[in-house]
Amino acid sequence: MPFHTIHLEFTGEIAMITLDRPEKRNAITAEMIGELLAAFSEVEASTARVLILTGAGKAFCSGMDLDALKALAEQSPSEQREDADRLARLFLRIWSFPKPTIAAVNGHAIAGGCGLATQCDFTVAVPEAKFGYPEVRIGFLPAVVSVFLMRQIGEKRTRELLLTGRTIDAAEAHRIGLVTQIVPAKELMIAVQILAATLLEGSPISLHMTKKLLCDFALPEIARELELAATGSAQIRTREDFREGLASFLEKRKPRWGK
Repeated sequence: MPFHTIHLEFTGEIAMITLDRPEKRNAITAEMIGELLAAFSEVEASTARVLILTGAGKAFCSGMDLDALKALAEQSPSEQREDADRLARLFLRIWSFPKPTIAAVNGHAIAGGCGLATQCDFTVAVPEAKFGYPEVRIGFLPAVVSVFLMRQIGEKRTRELLLTGRTIDAAEAHRIGLVTQIVPAKELMIAVQILAATLLEGSPISLHMTKKLLCDFALPEIARELELAATGSAQIRTREDFREGLASFLEKRKPRWGK
């Protein structure tokens, strides 16, 4: 199918999805989520054995698109729940994808963009990349990502990142387990291709069954937790702090929180 917000290409047994909105720092829209889900299905049905996810331009992904954020305040409760469920489906799809996945993080990965980068099996980043979940600073809830982040870096570090909303550099992200490898920008795609080649040396059925086993261990709990996360994500959008946080973010001012 034709894509407008991403680019999909195949080279031998390697598929590459590129987030392709460089003028918007590859910000996420509902259209992009739909196209990513479609692209993942296309890769799964193909002969490709490894999937690489990267971003066009200087950023990997800056999070939600500003126009999409503006629209959130006007959504009905059912639309807000649908929006939360859509993101949950995407993160679950990346996390449970049956073929090995590699994120080539070429720049900042913030909020939902950080989620995209870290759901992959491997996250290879440039030293200049920044990572973080600033949702609490603007009245949002980092709900969906928390389900997976707890398993990646542990409860204490998850609480510290999500409750402070601070941004961390690639070195710290590597130290706490969000990033697998750091390489200079000019060597990023070389390192990712070497990693992909290493994965291609493994047995296809063994790789598939290993991923399935690892996912099956956690899937029942993750399904339950994603339901709670999507509910919480939709609920916070009815609160005054959400509206004030969204307005302050769009107006580039400090929020005036209620008591």
